[in-house]
Amino acid sequence: MYRGNRLKQQLSDGGKALGCWLQMASAPAAEIIGQAGFDCVIIDNEHAPGDVVMAISQMRALAASPATVLVRVPWNDLVHIKRTLDAGAEGVMIPYVNSAEEARAAAAACFYPPAGNRGAALGAIRAADYGRAREEYLATINDNLFIILQIETARAIEAIPEIAAAEGVDMLFLGPTDLSADIGKLGQGSDPELLALIERAEAAIKASGKLMGTIAYAGSSLDEIYARGYDLVVAASDVALLREGADARIAAAAPVIAKG
Repeated sequence: MYRGNRLKQQLSDGGKALGCWLQMASAPAAEIIGQAGFDCVIIDNEHAPGDVVMAISQMRALAASPATVLVRVPWNDLVHIKRTLDAGAEGVMIPYVNSAEEARAAAAACFYPPAGNRGAALGAIRAADYGRAREEYLATINDNLFIILQIETARAIEAIPEIAAAEGVDMLFLGPTDLSADIGKLGQGSDPELLALIERAEAAIKASGKLMGTIAYAGSSLDEIYARGYDLVVAASDVALLREGADARIAAAAPVIAKG
């Protein structure tokens, strides 16, 4: 059955939200993460190996979870966005948006005419319960959908006021790693130039009135990140949680094994 967007309502009410990436293209991993209590999960179809078919399997595994299910599409592309929304995503994250024109194109791809240019197949798509809920879906999707645009370059930071003005966009999401790469300092998270750009971006997003999101990054606690004005922090991933759990278990066992 169709449901309201809990994340969108939570943030509209002034709350903060915690998210988790799903990067393993695994339905069981999605189910485990969904049971943990995150406010949203983001199926990553940009850097992870999954596709729309795998995303549907992950969404089914998350059906009993209250977490809002978002999908990061591979690119700012009409077809990627359309297929992802048709599959049943409750929101999309669109990477590498650098200009007002690109922002308007991203938003338009999410909405049916006259608000946008999303193609319609309401009698067949999973998002409308394969046609059983097409009237309800059509009546509610424009208000229910959560649209995130990623700000990942110095050029995009300069264009934040114009990007934020795109109709229908809910959140601008800072990607500090790609931003560091854009200025030739990949992985140098404490570089003064990078930190200054992030501060400029934060100020511009807050001035725009849009919600602001980012990832958890080294050197800052969640409390500190939220205190900077962020509404959503994606602070974990299925890959990292599995890796860190495995590493911790090996480290704990190593002294015992070494003793024989």
